[in-house]
Amino acid sequence: MRFAIVKCHGSGNDFPMIDARDLSLSDGEWAGVARALADRDGPVGGDGLLLLVPGDDRAAFGMVMRNSDGSEAETCLNGVRCVARAGFEALGIDAATVRLKTSHADAVRDAELSPGVYTVRETAGPAGLSTTAWPIHGAPERLVDAVLPMLDDARRFTAVTMPNPHLVHFVDQVDEAELVRLGRMCEAAPDWLPNRANVSFVELRGDALFVRTFERGVGLTDSCGSAMAASTYAACLTGRIAWDRPTVVFNRGGLVRAFAGQDGMVTLSGNATYEWAGSVSVDLATETAGDLAVERRFPDEIAAWDAAKRG
Repeated sequence: MRFAIVKCHGSGNDFPMIDARDLSLSDGEWAGVARALADRDGPVGGDGLLLLVPGDDRAAFGMVMRNSDGSEAETCLNGVRCVARAGFEALGIDAATVRLKTSHADAVRDAELSPGVYTVRETAGPAGLSTTAWPIHGAPERLVDAVLPMLDDARRFTAVTMPNPHLVHFVDQVDEAELVRLGRMCEAAPDWLPNRANVSFVELRGDALFVRTFERGVGLTDSCGSAMAASTYAACLTGRIAWDRPTVVFNRGGLVRAFAGQDGMVTLSGNATYEWAGSVSVDLATETAGDLAVERRFPDEIAAWDAAKRG
């Protein structure tokens, strides 16, 4: 089957994106398409697959995000910005509510982060603190800057749903090997954490945050938008930064502007950058991709984002 795709990224979180509003594939087939297109050893590669899908009574359009292992995520806030851009351009609008798997996000075209950077502001939430909803068996109802003995008997975590699950740990300096170790423990879906979780180590750098994430269904990633949102909320909740005050959140892939409210809503403003557009064939039986044709490139957008990252 041949798909028209756009290769895009939000804060370095890169995806092939498909306008799937008129496509009818089963969940299993879409999972296979995600594994084929997000395969780093294949012709496209990415942290997952984004689908622009129909909306509902509340939303102008929707987003489905499938991780590179084919699993469907509750949300992906870096992906929301890319899908919002595609939806805006398809419908000739500049603001919309976006339907997600279990929630909604509001998105609007925003002032550019830097000249030439297509920027979208998104508001998602409310953040959740109930560990029963994950579930995390054996944990207190709220885990805020507290030890989770099943994972580590010394490190302190804050458990936040955005609405996908995040364990946030604040550190003086990120230890990637330790992050991967803990992330893999959660990725294994132990009995106490059957639905797995994203794990983030977060450095406080003055009034800014630096976030490094082991993402559920992906692994160690340069960027995870919902992790940046969850980390912002956790930093406010634990008194590390102030509520309703804009901060900059950095990661390996770039940066976003962010602020969190005590109502649990978190706003991120960041890029939705297109790299190229084209088409690719996917063999649904073997879950392999091939015959990639790149029909248009966006060098000005790529250069503008590179300049923004350099500051």
